[in-house]
Amino acid sequence: MKRNFIKTLLVSLAFVLTGYLGMAQIPDELILSFKTGNASTLSSYFNQNIELFVVDQDDVYSRAQAQQIVSNFFNQNKASGFSIIHQSGKEDTKYAIGKLTTNKGVYRVSFLVKNDKGKPVIHQLRIEKQ
Repeated sequence: MKRNFIKTLLVSLAFVLTGYLGMAQIPDELILSFKTGNASTLSSYFNQNIELFVVDQDDVYSRAQAQQIVSNFFNQNKASGFSIIHQSGKEDTKYAIGKLTTNKGVYRVSFLVKNDKGKPVIHQLRIEKQ
């Protein structure tokens, strides 16, 4: 009886750990670009067309347009910190919610990243006042 319980516990633990370890992670460089307000590095992850919401601008933009919008945001809001609050996803798709601290306030950031030929690409990005 005790042996069956231990086996069941170990098998359950293995499934949980496999799911946790297999969960896709957001690239460190992407997180650092939010922390430092580096629009250039951040935009290198943008898809050719990206669904973008930044404070009062909401539309589908080309990579170049989105880079300009995000650059303007970071020029007006000096980033001083960023932390991931929640992330989830499967093998090729990741979703994250973070907290961006700037000199003008705190913003909620959410983004959807999909792997495209082995490279993480942002398809959706939202930066909204918290």
